[in-house]
Amino acid sequence: MPRLTLFRKIFLALAVLLLALLLIFASFSWLGLQRGLGPYVAEVELRRMDWFAEILKKQHAAEGNWNSLRDDEETWFHLQMSPFRPQGRPGGGTPSSEPDSGAKRSVPPWPPRDFRPPPWQDGPPFSPPSGPRGMLPPELLPPRMTLPLPPPGSMRDPRNHPDSIYRRLGLVDAADHWIAGARVDPATAARLPLRDGDRIIGVLLLAPLEGLETEADRAFVARQSSFVVWTGIAGLAIALLLSWLLARRWFAPIEALTEGAERIAQGRLDARVPVRGQDELALLGRTFNDMAERLDGIESSRRAWLADVAHELRTPLAAMRAEIEALQDGVRSFDDKAALRLHRQVMRLSQLVDDLRSSMRDRGEEAPPPFVTVFPLALLEEALALTRERFAQHGIAVDAAGLEQLSAQCRPALQGDPRRLHMVCVNLLENTLSYTDAGGRLEIGARIEGAAGSERLVLRFDDSAPGVAAAELPRLFERLFRSEASRSRALGGSGLGLAICRATVEAHGGSIVAAPSPLGGLRIVLTLPLTHTETLP
Repeated sequence: MPRLTLFRKIFLALAVLLLALLLIFASFSWLGLQRGLGPYVAEVELRRMDWFAEILKKQHAAEGNWNSLRDDEETWFHLQMSPFRPQGRPGGGTPSSEPDSGAKRSVPPWPPRDFRPPPWQDGPPFSPPSGPRGMLPPELLPPRMTLPLPPPGSMRDPRNHPDSIYRRLGLVDAADHWIAGARVDPATAARLPLRDGDRIIGVLLLAPLEGLETEADRAFVARQSSFVVWTGIAGLAIALLLSWLLARRWFAPIEALTEGAERIAQGRLDARVPVRGQDELALLGRTFNDMAERLDGIESSRRAWLADVAHELRTPLAAMRAEIEALQDGVRSFDDKAALRLHRQVMRLSQLVDDLRSSMRDRGEEAPPPFVTVFPLALLEEALALTRERFAQHGIAVDAAGLEQLSAQCRPALQGDPRRLHMVCVNLLENTLSYTDAGGRLEIGARIEGAAGSERLVLRFDDSAPGVAAAELPRLFERLFRSEASRSRALGGSGLGLAICRATVEAHGGSIVAAPSPLGGLRIVLTLPLTHTETLP
């Protein structure tokens, strides 16, 4: 059995959802067709009864009310059959006329009483009620109803058909009170208002057909149902294709991320995934690429750093080996000078190992030594005094006027480890000695920021060219990063000084950042929280 992957789950979920929507659509379409066919046909039938509406309006205009139609089925039926009455007498005569044009005119009843249906007419003939009651004069009939008519008696009574419109047609007044015809529910019937100007004088109501009684009705519904079914099948095919394309589009980045993660796990840190769009998956892909690039950079830095450390370790070890072999071969005698040379190499190795341990130690890894009251300006002045001669030898001028001015005004104090803070000051000065060109300059500034109780000491170190590339500034304090800019000299040390500084400063609750210096080199800004400040007289 194939594995039910997330892609298949999403595809099946979308397919089932779309299939359910299509089934609901088809069901409601068929139901609407079943229920809406009768009212629609009734609307069409009623709109074609405008001739009858005209007859009713003329009847109302002639009498001024509907009294002649109330409870009078015979008159109602005569009005319905008016278009089918001949315009003249039987036998080809013309309608009789009265000398007085204003007198009431009528046509004789039709068909004649002695009329007999032709021999081809089977069944009882249709004979409207006799008598002049309800007859309209010919000039009141609609013009379009004067077409040649079938022979008298050739039509059956239209009311006998179960679906006859005359059995479903009724008339109500403007207040929906029944007047004549079928008693129809106004809420479900088709409506045709009868207007006298802007006033509604009555409403023709036609009840819709109930059920599909004729073959034509059933054939129509069958055709429409077939159309709905084929539309649903086409929609289902499109929905399945769309579901597959969407699921494929959504999960393609996830598959790429999976493959990329597997390559990263195999040690191929150059793995990257394609990123398209701006959605969450694209953001995840960019994050993955950033992570892979950072891991690749860290691995490259680690290898380069290990190579540098190996080189740094090899130098004192090679010197010690050469010295010991010379003593063993009798080339040199063991005296105070040989012991001093060996001691220097051992101390160099010890210092390098201490730097490695300090740079690799995480905060909280081991219990720090107890903090005591420390005066950071005094520690910096002491470190500067120890290195002034070396600055002079390198031809680098030191301007510490800002430091001296603040030291003359106050003595800021904090709780910390004086040995490690002194190492920070020495490392910052050594960084300038190692990477600043001869004839350069170092400026040291100091100030106190913040209100009483939350004061901070800010120390600033600005040196001259060469500088550091802007892209490398955020990584200068990484313990596995070694810059390849012009400040990285072959004899510039192990590259662990700034990493040690950051670890120490953060352990004391401070911060240290790097930025370009206005002098063309590097600016280091160190911030330490103070416990109190003593003002000097």
